[in-house]
Amino acid sequence: MQPDISSAVMARDKYIKAEACYNNLCKNPEKQKYRHNWLNCIEKFQAVYKHDPSDPWAAAGLYMSGKLYQELYKRSYKKSDKKEALDLFERIVKRFPESRYKYKAGLAIRALSIPGNQIKETTSDDTSNPENLSIITGLRFWSNPNYTRIVIDADKETSYVHRLLRKDPSIKKPQRLYVDLKSSILEKNTEKRIPINDNMLSDTRAGQHTSDSVRVVIDIKSFKTYKIFSLKNPFRIVIDVWGEDTNAKYKADSKLIPSKQNEKLTASALAKQLALGVNTIVIDSGHGGRDYGAPGYLRGVHERNVTLNIGKKLAKTIRENLGCKVIMTRNGNKYLTLEERTAIANTKNADLFISIHTNAARDRRAFGIETFFLNLATDDDAILVAARENATSTKNISDLQTILSDLMQNAKINESSRLAYHVQESMYEHMKKKYSQIKNKGVKQAPFYVLLGAQMPSILIETSFISNPRECKRLIDSKYQEHLCDAIVEGIKSYIKETNPTAFLKTDTEKDSKG
Repeated sequence: MQPDISSAVMARDKYIKAEACYNNLCKNPEKQKYRHNWLNCIEKFQAVYKHDPSDPWAAAGLYMSGKLYQELYKRSYKKSDKKEALDLFERIVKRFPESRYKYKAGLAIRALSIPGNQIKETTSDDTSNPENLSIITGLRFWSNPNYTRIVIDADKETSYVHRLLRKDPSIKKPQRLYVDLKSSILEKNTEKRIPINDNMLSDTRAGQHTSDSVRVVIDIKSFKTYKIFSLKNPFRIVIDVWGEDTNAKYKADSKLIPSKQNEKLTASALAKQLALGVNTIVIDSGHGGRDYGAPGYLRGVHERNVTLNIGKKLAKTIRENLGCKVIMTRNGNKYLTLEERTAIANTKNADLFISIHTNAARDRRAFGIETFFLNLATDDDAILVAARENATSTKNISDLQTILSDLMQNAKINESSRLAYHVQESMYEHMKKKYSQIKNKGVKQAPFYVLLGAQMPSILIETSFISNPRECKRLIDSKYQEHLCDAIVEGIKSYIKETNPTAFLKTDTEKDSKG
């Protein structure tokens, strides 16, 4: 039976057209003066919701409709515009409890409902209006003895500065790093102090520094270096802190010392553990929870489910064929932020990080397999893929490339590119023997949030195009998934052999002697 055109794809296309209308309006101050131009864009966003109220894009369409009414209210002073905005935001909260737009809608309702808040004409830097202030919504962290990642969450973008303060015994203050977020207020229920207590940091705390700025302070025991950068959609500030360079010793001790006092490592186990140090591999199944990922050509198929199925199969295949420890960033339909996935790999001392995704394009004829590693983007297609996986705009990729230039020293660029080439070549050679019309899109480089700050060789695999009719069918087929996983594992094995040609000699000899 021939499949119907995916409703989700059509909803996405409608959203893209509505977004283009809004972007055009934002660029044209003359058009912004006329009410019908705003209503035209609102109508296009509402069409996304009306197309299929159960589709994941429906919440996005409603939210943008409310946002435009909110912006129109600032210009029109009409209570009816404010009421329309509130009604739309409240509808999101009730109808889409699992959507990330529920939280954003809640913040918008709060901003519109502040008592005595009279909307007036304002400039973008006027902080007297609460709607122009960024709300700092929380602090998160992940830690191991030699690495900690702290994330400051906000509801909108704002500028910030940071400074390292030396220890001051005279006032009994430890060394500390602070970040000041301008034009910001601290959300009422935000936890203001979070204990960390690892080898490097004592805690992190947030407070309302001035009436319109928030200060986040990190109390330091000791550290080697740190990096701070921001990510968008939603806006958050990421702080990576590294300890003294004892990571190699820490990892070696954890691998070579048996977990039980009387447990002994066999020759084959020791060979596997010493094979390039590839003992632990983190598998990251892209998207999940309220993040559906790319919609499939077939109705009801979404990237989040396909990547989880492939990830689970890949973990099983790695354990059986390489004998490595495998950690999954998610084992179920769970939402994870992109920075959390990398933090898991870093804090678990992973030796390889592999992120599984499915590709998508507006042109449903597009197909093929490609593998990425973290670097500056080299072509427009790579920028589009990065923008989609980062859930940001292509415009913001230039910002990320600036961040990347400062982080290159911590990235395993050369090792990641070699791993990518081995995995890509293996997938293409393996899959073309079993299926027709397998296209090798090659190895590419691009700035992906999910790979940012990874301390081990890391790749992102776009397994096939979920938007293509033929490849969408294949991606939900268990056999196709298994063949993909076999090919990926062979690529990993090839990478290990190239880097350490003797890595598998002992295990292969033992197999021959037993055979």
